[in-house]
Amino acid sequence: MRFMILVRATQKTESGVMPEEALISEMAAYHEELAKAGVLVDASGLQPSAKGWRIRYQGQQRTVTDGPFAETKELIAGYTIIQVKSREEALEWTRRFPNPQTDDNHCEIEVRQLYDLEDFPPSEGIERFRELEPIQQRQQSQSQ
Repeated sequence: MRFMILVRATQKTESGVMPEEALISEMAAYHEELAKAGVLVDASGLQPSAKGWRIRYQGQQRTVTDGPFAETKELIAGYTIIQVKSREEALEWTRRFPNPQTDDNHCEIEVRQLYDLEDFPPSEGIERFRELEPIQQRQQSQSQ
């Protein structure tokens, strides 16, 4: 089971304020624990929404809107993906997630389970997804 831990953005993260060294060290220690346990899949911070865009779909029409986006409560500042055996194990790991705000301001993380291909009924489209080789695997095989 894969779970994504989403770190909600704040006004600080949206203004491009980089985390303090103490928080970076605490996050590094947490992610090292995840890696040692063999459950870390991926993790990264996201740059402010001012450097991003959204695409709105209306039928076949697409409209691009450049950031920044006003509602920080709807934005994500970073993520961690873990692969564990159960929801309970994911909950154990996420309870240990460091507070993303070093100044004790309000912040929250959200945890969502990712779908696996086995969650969908068999179909031609699902089989096409199964045949896709993830970029990371392709890069690893090219570097060997």
